[in-house]
Amino acid sequence: MFNHQSGKFLYLEDTRIYYETTGTLQGHPIVLLHGGLGSLEDFSPVINLIPDSFYVIAMDMRGHGRSQLGTKPLTYQQHQADIQALIAHLGLKEYSLIGFSDGGIVAYRIASRNQAVKALITIGSQWRISPQYPSFDILAGVTPEMWIEMFPEAPEKYAALNPQGDFNKLVESCVALWTDLSSAGYPQDSITRIECPTLILRGDGDFLLSLSEAAEAQNKILGSSFGNIPFAGHAAMEDAPETIGKLVCEFLLNPRKIQTEA
Repeated sequence: MFNHQSGKFLYLEDTRIYYETTGTLQGHPIVLLHGGLGSLEDFSPVINLIPDSFYVIAMDMRGHGRSQLGTKPLTYQQHQADIQALIAHLGLKEYSLIGFSDGGIVAYRIASRNQAVKALITIGSQWRISPQYPSFDILAGVTPEMWIEMFPEAPEKYAALNPQGDFNKLVESCVALWTDLSSAGYPQDSITRIECPTLILRGDGDFLLSLSEAAEAQNKILGSSFGNIPFAGHAAMEDAPETIGKLVCEFLLNPRKIQTEA
């Protein structure tokens, strides 16, 4: 269980990144990437379902949890650079990625550019966005006040983990991240370059990642698998932890591509 008590910091040029590890140091590394305005605790519902034979690394992305926001603009490209800095710091030669929401968006970027990724799992993760998509207006309209109304405990919890942090600034930075249409943002068609076994998961009621967009991602990533989880929304790990945990565990133990028709 991740608890923000037993981890370490990686110091970068303008920030420090908090991370925790569990499992077997000699095992295959699994890097967990959480969602926007979340933290490594996003994976608490499923972490105990990942076999101890793996070496599991979970981090608080820039500005989140116990990691500082720093001075650089918050972009998916910057998240990618921070994650790859941690991977290099830990000396990981090959590894697998599990990303939820924003974490999966970054994972798509990494896997499309890096042969060291041996397996990829994304949960509720968009791969492109457009002002014409309903999700764009939802994301663009998020304010600190709105977030606090939905999650009243969020500012207090954030302040406890990150006393020097600015919750309002983090929310505003995330909105800019979510609506970034530049090359520093969503991976878009670069996901066609992903060669590792890939499992795409979404909750059946996910209001950000539509069924058609998830299916389109599967079409673009050769040999990828797709699971639509019933009785779950965007936070599928929280809504259906046993189902997600079973699928994740099975895939990690035997990552594979599905055979497509000739």
